[in-house]
Amino acid sequence: MAARVFTVETRDNKVMKQTIITTILSLGVALTLLQSGCATSTGDVISPNSAARLEADATAALQNLYASNPAAKTLGRKARANLIFPDVVKGGFLWGGELGNGVLRQKGRTAGYYKITAASYGLQAGVQTFGYALFLMNDSAMAWMRNTGGWEIGVGPSIAVVDEGMAKTLTTTTLRHDVYAFVFDQTGLMARPGLQGSKITEIQQ
Repeated sequence: MAARVFTVETRDNKVMKQTIITTILSLGVALTLLQSGCATSTGDVISPNSAARLEADATAALQNLYASNPAAKTLGRKARANLIFPDVVKGGFLWGGELGNGVLRQKGRTAGYYKITAASYGLQAGVQTFGYALFLMNDSAMAWMRNTGGWEIGVGPSIAVVDEGMAKTLTTTTLRHDVYAFVFDQTGLMARPGLQGSKITEIQQ
């Protein structure tokens, strides 16, 4: 749909045009994020076909993470469960958002489906995709995720985002946190974006 920008003879013309363009770009990114979310779920319900695609994507993402990062594989053996979001979309222009669907696995078996969302404001431009893998190390982290009706990262269990530096020194004897998170794209681990402020909620089957 084409956007029309009306010109008004005033000293603030340039500011007005920039505001309108910024709003249009922000709405365009928001629509992209919503379309990405609707590709795998409708509201808070996931279809069997969408679940199957999500399962395959999550398996591939986790295998790639294990192959490229021994620390992730070590955590996978120790964790009570892992939560994999293979394709998270983040974007915006001043106003931004983040959206992705994931799979919870316990002992290699699927135990549920979840979505992750976030909103932000600040200097940002463009759209990027990446993945999250969260390793829940104890029963309290599991209980918090299941019983809060929406887990806001930064509240509740302690969480550490593993970057390349931490990954090199992480061993089973140095584990101190309830949850360890890896943020990755096709080229490897990412130090940013962070998880702070993201919210994780369950998707019904």
